[in-house]
Order: sequence, then structure tokens, then C-alpha cells
Amino acid sequence: MKEHIPKLGIGIGLRPVHYEEIFSQNPAIDWFEIISENYMVEGGKPLENLDRILERYPIVQHGVNLAIGSPDPLDWDYLKKLKALTRRTKTPWLSDHLCWGRLPGAHFHDLLPLPYTQEVIDYVAERARIVQDYLEIPFALENLSSYVAYTDDQMPEWDFYSAVVEKADIHMMLDVNNIYVSSRNHGFDPFDYINHIPMERVLQIHLAGHSDHGDYVLDTHDHPVCDKVWELYAEVWPRAGGVSTLLEWDENFVSFEETWKEALRAKAFQQELVSL
Repeated sequence: MKEHIPKLGIGIGLRPVHYEEIFSQNPAIDWFEIISENYMVEGGKPLENLDRILERYPIVQHGVNLAIGSPDPLDWDYLKKLKALTRRTKTPWLSDHLCWGRLPGAHFHDLLPLPYTQEVIDYVAERARIVQDYLEIPFALENLSSYVAYTDDQMPEWDFYSAVVEKADIHMMLDVNNIYVSSRNHGFDPFDYINHIPMERVLQIHLAGHSDHGDYVLDTHDHPVCDKVWELYAEVWPRAGGVSTLLEWDENFVSFEETWKEALRAKAFQQELVSL
């Protein structure tokens, strides 16, 4: 299933705030992840900067606007632009979120959770299958940080997530921080989550920091990764077959050097696990 998917090592999200340091220092980072929509343009500085990165580093695309579970038809203009970008970047796979965020004539620009029902599984899986077939590269869906639940839910999130990717025959982009955030907000054991998903479907892992408000947690990507998330990562990474790992940092930016240092903590965990 993952035989032809490369293991890229440790990466971070490519953000314009770090361009100057990257271009001047050429840091020895394994790879970068880009937000696809930031580069789905016809020209200009974004693509010029992207091409400079592509000269030296592997790039993986991660999207935020597909809204795979929305009730409106798939946006073929969007998908055509997305596919064109994949040809430019030669991304080995592409991911987006297991969510909805559109209605006919409206785009909410948010990652909204779906009801965990068989009807939604069937609907999303068929759309995800179509997207992967059209893009002609491996496609993965990411689990959300969740703050609400539906009274119509028929199963826990991990069963829903697993069923969608299995039925669509796609992959998981597993965000370990999101598992922890949702576990705090909904009161489940995060290890129950990782013990009930098909690890052979995981092709990439996300790590990030969050804001802990005591009785709830927000996925803000503006803090170092907490110890509990590292504990989950230590369980997930070897069971997923040592897949590529990425650190996300999207607010209250620190220097590239500090961001990369935080990402490299994953390498220390990996080395320790390999030596056991």
C-alpha cells in the first residue's frame, strides 16, 4: 500500500516569514510542506519563491480548501489548478482535511467536523476516491481538532476516519496533536484512537503546539509540542512504519532556527526508538 511512498524524514511548514533565513542559509532540512492554495496562482512572487525552494528541497502539498465532505459538487476548477501545481512541485502525495466547509454559493473558510455516520462515510469516500483518481498521486485525509459533536453520531471518530480511508482506498495524514486536542475536548483516551486505526494507511504525521485553556484546548500551532503529544508520537511513528514527520508552526512565529530545533526533537525520538 505504501511501497512507493518515500520516507522524507523531518520537515517543517514553509512560511514566508522564514524565506530570508532559508534563502541565505540553505539549512540542511529534509523537506518542506506547503499550503497548496498559497501557490495556486498564475505567476508572481509566490511561484518565484516556490521555484527557488524546489531547486534545493523536496516539497509536499497540503490543502485547506477542498472541504471534501461539503454538500456542494466537487469544484473542478479548483481541482484543475491543484493538479497543475502538483505537476510543478512533483509532490509525492497530497493531503487535505476530513471536513466540510462549503454550501452551494458559500465558503466558510473553516475546517468543520462531519457527523460520524455511515451515510457520510459513503458520501465522503466516493468523493475522495474521485479526487485521488483525478490527481493521479496518493491522496490523504487529515483528522481534525474537534470542539463539537453531533447527536447523530453513530461511532467514535477513529472508526469513522478508518472507514472513510478504507472505503475510498486512500491514506491518512495523521495529526497527532489533533488527536490529543480532541481527546481533551471530548474526554476520550488518545491511545484508544491510535489503537483503532489502520496504521498501514498513515503516510505522514503532523506535530504542532496548542493553547491549553484548562477545560478546553485550541489547536493554534503557536507553541512547542507538549510532552503528551510527544508520548503519542513515540507510539505512532514506529507503528506507522517510520513515515515522514512535519512540524506545523503558524502563529507567533519564532526564528527558522528555533522552529527547526523544535522539529528535530522528532529525530531524537526516532533515534531512541530505533535503538531500543
